[in-house]
Amino acid sequence: MEQDEIVEAEVAEIVKGGLVVDLGVRGFIPASLVERHYVEDFSDYKGRTLKLKIIELDEEKNKLILSQKAVLDEEAEAEKQKTLDSLEVGQELEGTVQRLTDFGAFVDIGGVDGLVHISELAWHRVEKPSDVVSEGDTVKVKVLKVDRDNERISLSIKETQPGPWDLVSDKISTGDIVTGTVKRLVSFGAFVEVYPGVEGLVHISQISHRHIGTPSEVLKEGEEVQVKVLDMTPQDQRISLSIKEVEPNQPRRETKSDKDDEQAESGMNVTLGDVFGDELRKLR
Repeated sequence: MEQDEIVEAEVAEIVKGGLVVDLGVRGFIPASLVERHYVEDFSDYKGRTLKLKIIELDEEKNKLILSQKAVLDEEAEAEKQKTLDSLEVGQELEGTVQRLTDFGAFVDIGGVDGLVHISELAWHRVEKPSDVVSEGDTVKVKVLKVDRDNERISLSIKETQPGPWDLVSDKISTGDIVTGTVKRLVSFGAFVEVYPGVEGLVHISQISHRHIGTPSEVLKEGEEVQVKVLDMTPQDQRISLSIKEVEPNQPRRETKSDKDDEQAESGMNVTLGDVFGDELRKLR
C-alpha cells in the first residue's frame, strides 16, 4: 500500500454493496470502486481476476478496502496523455461518440474527448446533433485544433467526407436548367442553392429582362426558382446562374414602378388639344 503497488486477486464472492476477494486476508471492493461507470449487476464478476490498489488497510479491525477503479483511472490518464502528445492538426482518426449536446458531439479518440461542433457535423445545415449521429456511433474525425494545456480538442466529421463542391460536378453541368432555392439577396444579385451546400450567384443583370433596381423587386428569400447554369468553376467554389435565360417570354411581375411608368407614359400621350380643346374652340 505504501508503495502504491497494483495487486491481482480473484473475486471470491458477490455481496451486498460490492465484491469480496482473497489476498490471504479478506478484502472488500465497494461497488462504487469496481468500475469507472455504474454497474447494476455484478453476478458475472465472480471468478474474475482484477487488478487492484489498496485504498484502506486497518490490521486491528482486519479491514482491507481495495479499488479496481483507481487502477482504471490511472490507465485512462496515461492513455489520455499519450493521445494528447501524439495528436496533430490535420490528423484523421476513428472515435466513438460519447455524448451529445445542443452545440455538438463529444467524441472519444483514445482516452480523451474532442468536440465536434454542430457546424462541423455535416456539410449541410444541422438543426440538432442527434439528426446526424447517436451516442455509441463509431465515426471518422479530423483534428482541427489541439490545446494540450487545457486538454481541449476541436474535431470535424464533415472534413473527412467529400464536400458538396467536390460532388456538384457530377450532378450539374454548364447549360443545365435546375431548380434552386433563393438563399440570400444582396445588392448585386441573388445567391441560389442548386445542390445541398452549393450556392450560385444570379447577377442582378440575369434576374429579369427588364431593368430592376434591387433583386428584392422580383425575388424573395426561400423562393424556388428555375435557373440556367452559365458557368462553373467548382475548384473556386463559383457558379454563375441566370433566371431570365430560363423563360425568356415569362411575363414580368407588375410592381409599383411599373404602374408609375405606365401612368407616366399615358401622360406623355396627352395632346394640348385634349387639355385645352374647349378653350381653343371658343377662341376660333
